[in-house]
Amino acid sequence: MNEPTVSEVITRIYASLEANNADIDLHIATLKAALKREGMTEAVFDPTRLVQNNRSGRKLMQAYFRQRGVSVTFSA
Repeated sequence: MNEPTVSEVITRIYASLEANNADIDLHIATLKAALKREGMTEAVFDPTRLVQNNRSGRKLMQAYFRQRGVSVTFSA
């Protein structure tokens, strides 16, 4: 079985966020493994694709992911 890439997992996270955070912890764990496999240190998300695209929503997302060991940044 092929391991998902970082971009595939990020797409799944967008879908999860739109589905009221369904399986978000599973997707975060998969993202953490994919980042390590690809030698990356942080995940980059497009803020326009977030359900809550405001400062507090982005900060909440960063804090939640950070608690699970994933560093999150947002593209410009």
